Amino acid sequence: MMRYYYLLFLLWTGLALGQTDQQRTVAVQDTIVLDSAGINPIRFKVLQKNGTALDPSSYTIDYQKGILVLDRSQLSATDSLRINYVPYPDYLTKRYYVLDPSIIASGNSGINKLQTLEQSNTGRTTTPFEGLNTLGSISRGITVGSNQNTVVNSELDLQITGQLNDKVTIRASIQDANIPTQEGGYSQSLDEFDQIFIELYGDKWRIRAGDVDLINDRTYFGRFTKKVQGIALGGTFDHKDGSKTEAFISGALVRGVFQRSTFTALEGNQGPYKLVGPNGELYILIVSGSERVFVNGLLLKRGENNDYVIDYNAGEIRFNPTFPITANMRIVVEYQFTDRNYSRFIGYGGGNYTNDTFGFGAYVYTESDAKNQPLQQNLTEDQVDILVNAGDDPDQMIAQSAVPDTFSENKILYKKELIDGQEIFVFSNNPEDELFNVRFSLVGDNNGDYVLSSNTAVNTIYEYVAPINGVPQGNYAPIIRLNAPEKLQMAGFDGYYRPSEKTDLNFELAGSINDLNLFSDIDNDDNEGIAVRFAGKQRLLTTSDSLQLDVVGSADYLNQDFRNIERLYNVEFTRDWNLLDPMGDQRYLTAGLNLSNQNGEAVSYQFQNLDFSGNFSGFRHLMGIQWRLGRDLPDTRVRLWPQGPL
Repeated sequence: MMRYYYLLFLLWTGLALGQTDQQRTVAVQDTIVLDSAGINPIRFKVLQKNGTALDPSSYTIDYQKGILVLDRSQLSATDSLRINYVPYPDYLTKRYYVLDPSIIASGNSGINKLQTLEQSNTGRTTTPFEGLNTLGSISRGITVGSNQNTVVNSELDLQITGQLNDKVTIRASIQDANIPTQEGGYSQSLDEFDQIFIELYGDKWRIRAGDVDLINDRTYFGRFTKKVQGIALGGTFDHKDGSKTEAFISGALVRGVFQRSTFTALEGNQGPYKLVGPNGELYILIVSGSERVFVNGLLLKRGENNDYVIDYNAGEIRFNPTFPITANMRIVVEYQFTDRNYSRFIGYGGGNYTNDTFGFGAYVYTESDAKNQPLQQNLTEDQVDILVNAGDDPDQMIAQSAVPDTFSENKILYKKELIDGQEIFVFSNNPEDELFNVRFSLVGDNNGDYVLSSNTAVNTIYEYVAPINGVPQGNYAPIIRLNAPEKLQMAGFDGYYRPSEKTDLNFELAGSINDLNLFSDIDNDDNEGIAVRFAGKQRLLTTSDSLQLDVVGSADYLNQDFRNIERLYNVEFTRDWNLLDPMGDQRYLTAGLNLSNQNGEAVSYQFQNLDFSGNFSGFRHLMGIQWRLGRDLPDTRVRLWPQGPL
């Protein structure tokens, strides 16, 4: 018997715990429905505005239906009532079915009708490639001239998008033309038909072959953007605990080499401004869409209706009249140009694991020239020996350009003569002389012994000028500069730890290997370097009106031999710190406070210390103000900082 009392007690306790008091304020009317499933008679009260209980004779209550009926003749002095009641638990009032009533036909009216189910029990037959959309053209042409043979021209421009099946989507752009094309750079968004690629992707994976844009914006030291030709693969793996793992790998041929041009604008001169190569080359080909233009530290937009336009083939940039240029503007252009001295390969891969509390990842980057595959120069054994003995010094990578050649009326050839004991080259068109084909390089004023004496459409002749008091009087020399194959490798490990919403800790460790001459083992002591970064943010205060006060800090250490892939700090970092050519290990410390709200308005204060061991150490503090002018307007920032120690 005690067992039954115990079960009854548990049942009564469960009913009591599952019931919660409800309170409703209702307008006075004849009938009020409180709960269609019924209410519990216990703790039922009808109260007036002043909190006094209503006379039970002025109303009737049906507990099973949850309906309250009022006698309004006795309630003329009040217009609203407060009702306290206890509803039954949901698991008691809920209706349970073996079958869903919506699929049961009522009555016999539809007995001769066929019923259909929402989900078909028959498999669907899918036709391959039925979801593909294609767009493009194929052209054939014939070129005929009076001074050439007949030539057949063919061009294909095909774009494919769509689904191969339920899990695989394809996107492709295939072009085959006799003349390679490159966009002019006058529109804001490039329609890059010169890109040739095929991409297959699903919900958790992606494969792309052809022209690939490699971008790493997740890490601190390894950030870069590269336009390459190769293959890239990536995938995501979800775990049962909510975490995920990402992995990626790519390999390709490099289309361009990163370069940066810095110059001061001329008053009222909108351009064109010439972009040059690393050795001052005036004629370089810029990779489409790879440029980033900064004026006084602000990033500009490309397009005829925006700030500037660029001619990629000529390597020239021109600013629009809507963006006036003055002499006080500092212009920095970062871009990739086609450097075809050697076949250059790039590899990039890694992965990361993340969850709500912590995450870590690793990456490996390598960019290397194939020293046995020169493209624009055919290295002889003597020239290879010069590179072997030159180390990393570009001034030692110089070779004589004269090679023996046979006489021809269509060639500019030179013979050797002795003047003051020095062997020089003199133009000659005598077939009986020992002739040489000589290439002259521009070395700067008073650095060479030759000058340009004749320059026509068919003849370019150089003439020897004797030195005066041992000072050369020319600007050309019979030499060629050799380009050494290079290699840059970087590996890094990074992670974060977020124990709560108020705390955020990050770290990264990276190492690099930079070899400026793969032919030589000389000067290899400075090839390897490391870099370390720690950063953190702690929320100090959060108010009810969404104000947030954070303390932030970071510490960077860069070994003097560490080399990053592209620019690490902001574009005007050297100007902010008044740096010319600092040497030594670099330490960069930042600490500050940040007060912000959810509207993007913020006030920040930072203290910064930059130190290059040996020759530079500086402090600065800055005050930043950021506010939003409107929902559809960009943020406006004001930064003021005094230089020098606090």
